[in-house]
Amino acid sequence: MQEYVKGKPIFTNINKVIKQYPYLTNNIQTDVLIVGGGVTGAICSYYFTKNNIKTVLMEKSRVGHLSTSVTTSLLQYELDDNALELKEVMELEKVIRAYELGLYALDEIEKFTMKYGNNFDYIKRDTLLYTNKDTEKKAMKNEFEIRKENGFDVEYIDGDINPYSFSLKAGVLSKSGGAEIDPYKFTHELLRVGTEKGLKVYENTEAIKIQYNDEFVEVETTYGYKVKAKKVIVATGYNTDLFTHRKFATKSNTFNIATKPIKDDIGLKNNILIRDNEDPYNYLRTTKDNRIIIGGEDVDFTEIENEKLAMKKYDILEQRLKHMFNHLKDMEIEYKYCGCFASTKDNLGFIGPDPKHKNLWYCLGYGANGILFAILGGLILSDLYNGKKSKDIDLFKVDRFDN
Repeated sequence: MQEYVKGKPIFTNINKVIKQYPYLTNNIQTDVLIVGGGVTGAICSYYFTKNNIKTVLMEKSRVGHLSTSVTTSLLQYELDDNALELKEVMELEKVIRAYELGLYALDEIEKFTMKYGNNFDYIKRDTLLYTNKDTEKKAMKNEFEIRKENGFDVEYIDGDINPYSFSLKAGVLSKSGGAEIDPYKFTHELLRVGTEKGLKVYENTEAIKIQYNDEFVEVETTYGYKVKAKKVIVATGYNTDLFTHRKFATKSNTFNIATKPIKDDIGLKNNILIRDNEDPYNYLRTTKDNRIIIGGEDVDFTEIENEKLAMKKYDILEQRLKHMFNHLKDMEIEYKYCGCFASTKDNLGFIGPDPKHKNLWYCLGYGANGILFAILGGLILSDLYNGKKSKDIDLFKVDRFDN
């Protein structure tokens, strides 16, 4: 099986191991079993334990590694494609609702920091979607108008009055439309809060078999121990083969580089989060210790083993960074890494029950908004467990593309 992560990810290297968890050594029972110990599983576990639901989380490797280690954690309410582009696959009203839910999820992170402290470098940010092509200025204007007409706090950036150090022709600035976090710290902080409320966490514990029954599901692990649960929630990202043969998304390989801490002022007004309008697009953020992370240059996932291609992509990203911030003389790249990125036709993830097995649920945060979708998934699924069905669950339903 192909590896999902290559290189040296920044967040699992700048942080010490925060906590290690035991592996499963006996048969257990629980109300809910969450399979997947990345940021998605951690988010889910937080909302279930918050609602006093007996929960176990199981991770096949180390908590917070694998896909979580390569997420840039550049959080924005917008989707991968612009609103008018998405009209081909869903109604504009659903696009707007997805934007609104993105903002709601961002607020949930802020609420978490207010209650438990900011131990994961959370900072609310403005976000910028921009183009450097005259031919795309109309697309930027259209996106601005759609957001403005629907009550979002946005500003149109005209290239003739460019407040940034890099070149642009037009852009849409979303006020407080995003945030940045350290995903590794966030994962461990969620689990810290959860375990204080009774959550049980097991790492180095891989699910290898699953047995469905009318009232429960039984999952067997590598060493033969079993977990019996009323519901199993799949929070395994792209590795869903144990649970279904359904092809959820198109997998790509995305590339990232991160600088060493920069002594000079980066010169990025308000340290905004940036995404360009290219296809595939590039994205950029700063960090608490004044690094820059830039990512993108996506290729087909099968190319993840191609080291020569990877080095070429890292070089392209480095040159783009140096071109955008050519006033910085001490910029030096410290981390280069790549990993899997999955996209769907409507840019949304999958949240909800499996069509065949009523006790198998999914929380799969595909697309650029994976962490925000995971938050929505935690809210929606914990409510569903308690008998309350969200009006938004159909937006993310598992079989929405079935004919």
